[in-house]
Amino acid sequence: MSENEPEAPEAPEPPKEEPKYIEFDQFAAVELKAGKVLEATHHPDADRLLVLKVDVGEESPRQLCAGIRADWEPEALIGRTIVVVANLKPRKLRGLESQGMMLAVNGVERVIPVGVDGEVAPGTRVT
Repeated sequence: MSENEPEAPEAPEPPKEEPKYIEFDQFAAVELKAGKVLEATHHPDADRLLVLKVDVGEESPRQLCAGIRADWEPEALIGRTIVVVANLKPRKLRGLESQGMMLAVNGVERVIPVGVDGEVAPGTRVT
């Protein structure tokens, strides 16, 4: 930069957000359960979604649609025990019903499913 050019202004810091607290009863209403991934495939009509069949300890597996296709091959998820929001109202995602939500965290290199380290029965409540 030459002496006659003005210095570029520094980018302002983002405003600090106040924490958005919830009551304990609100948190307790969320049913987090261990779920074992039995099947995983690419969603036929969505580039960002995988379709998972997950055993959460019920009579039949649940179908979940998860936006992790860019970071995971379906085969790498089969057999993993993940954490599922089991009492989320089902909704259609690009034509397929998702019957819950898989928890995940944005890792350094990719999205990482929140999982269970150790053996637990499918459907075990996360406490």
